[in-house]
Amino acid sequence: MILASASPLSLTLALGAAVAYGVSAFGAARLGTGVARAAVRLGWLLHGVMLAWSLFGEAPRFGFAPALSVTAWLVAAVYAIESRVYPLLQTRWALSTLGAIVVLLAAFFPGNLLHANASPWLPVHWALGIASYGLFGTAVVHAWFMSRSEERIRLAADAHIGMPLLTMERLTFRFVSAGFLLLSATLVLGLVFEKQLYGSATPLKWDHKTAFSVLSWLIFAVLLIGRARFGWRGKRAVRVLYIGAGFLLLAYVGSRFVMEIVLGRAL
Repeated sequence: MILASASPLSLTLALGAAVAYGVSAFGAARLGTGVARAAVRLGWLLHGVMLAWSLFGEAPRFGFAPALSVTAWLVAAVYAIESRVYPLLQTRWALSTLGAIVVLLAAFFPGNLLHANASPWLPVHWALGIASYGLFGTAVVHAWFMSRSEERIRLAADAHIGMPLLTMERLTFRFVSAGFLLLSATLVLGLVFEKQLYGSATPLKWDHKTAFSVLSWLIFAVLLIGRARFGWRGKRAVRVLYIGAGFLLLAYVGSRFVMEIVLGRAL
């Protein structure tokens, strides 16, 4: 299920992406900013090729590690777009380190084979869910930098992050709103069309994945209502965002980790 099931090409792409991410994260001081930026772009490209190959180039697999890997790849894509608008946005080190970790994790734990009876609409369901993961992951990264900057301001330290705090806050909640819409669509597809999606004869079941997904949806709904109706900001809003993201992480990644690694069987 782990290393032996990953193809040589997937392992090669994973190692190449991890090295490129590592150069970006830890080699900027010696090699210069230009080399670091080129390295993170190369890592992101190799990372994307690895994901495409694992989903379309060989027997399709998916699991907790590929879910984390796709999420990190999407977050890095958002960072690449934002860095064009805000060139001094200082998130490359954190995202490169995260990318190196998850790309290796996905190579060693590529997940389980897709069920033969699964619906062709299942990839759409996955795409919506993983896109919501990516948007909420981006919101969490922004919230963490925002909180760190506010703390540094209180300590009278240099809090420069390459983006005004109010702009960072607005972007954070735009990502939350977009992620909430995609999560809503994912839940509707999963709850209403589960039998058709997974080719299963079993009726809708209320399992850990469903429970945590619905709970995270409710928390994000409360967060958006609280911000719109009561003007929630700062630590309170960030704390609720972290809680919702934590439950969402447990919903799929957590349940798949327990089934694949702890219990050693497919869902």
